[in-house]
Amino acid sequence: MTEISEKLQKTIDGLMDGDRASLARAITAVENRTPDARHILKRIQPKLGRALVVGFTGPPGAGKSTLINAYVTELRKRGKSVAVLAVDPSSPVSGGAILGDRIRMAEHTNDPMVFVRSLASRGHLGGLSRMAARVVDVMDAAGRDVVVIETVGTGQSEVEVAEVAGTKVVISAPSLGDGIQAIKAGILEIADVLVVNKCDLPHAKDTKAQLKSMLHLREKSDWTVPVIGTTATTFDGLAELADAVEAHDATLRGARNRLDPRARTRKVLAETLSQLIEDKILNDQSQALLEILDAVQSGEMDFEEAGRTLLEKKVV
Repeated sequence: MTEISEKLQKTIDGLMDGDRASLARAITAVENRTPDARHILKRIQPKLGRALVVGFTGPPGAGKSTLINAYVTELRKRGKSVAVLAVDPSSPVSGGAILGDRIRMAEHTNDPMVFVRSLASRGHLGGLSRMAARVVDVMDAAGRDVVVIETVGTGQSEVEVAEVAGTKVVISAPSLGDGIQAIKAGILEIADVLVVNKCDLPHAKDTKAQLKSMLHLREKSDWTVPVIGTTATTFDGLAELADAVEAHDATLRGARNRLDPRARTRKVLAETLSQLIEDKILNDQSQALLEILDAVQSGEMDFEEAGRTLLEKKVV
């Protein structure tokens, strides 16, 4: 095994022991893709797969943050340790998360069993899901029972980030006509649990009925997607939501036992290789690569032919 510094080893050991400061340092290294990140991810790999990972998404106005705050409270009542990864839009100036974790979940700030971290989207789509997956792995390695992912809306990036989660919760609210259309457009397809939040408002029953009818558009599977009504401010429906997430996770783990155990490793390896090739092409100034770029630009090669040439000649 490659030798690492005493400081980094202390961070990794602390991470494995659930130390919050070590967890924060490890996430920073992974998020910024520092040289330490590779060593951290390599050493935590055998410890992964223990956490229940649940992603929350939905249109603006559905009350995601409030619902997640209430969900975390319900998990703590059940004795679960929690890590929350909040995927925020990026500051155009600093590139950092605008919303930030300091204004989230103030009531959980002093609870050592709750760890909240914001991850800036930085304008990325596909790359964000890779980054989120690695941060989730670090939270898993820290021994958190549940890892919660919150996304910023219902766009393509939200679909990609939610796919990092084993269980996907899609949130709507009564009378969010545009929100229902957004869900129908694509997010509905990834939902494992559907939630109508703010059920103290009028038309909540109508919205739940709409969602239930839309479920007929989905392909049949072993899991029946529940439609749950919640009012996050009063904690109504939160126990039912937590039960549904646990039930889906149990179903998912049972299915995984019948699948190729290398499947996730294969996918992560493919994504990592894709990132390495992208970095190489964007930054390499070698003559071999420049000649291929010129050939594509002049029409002598198409992009697929150029890609195959890069691999065959081991330019990347």
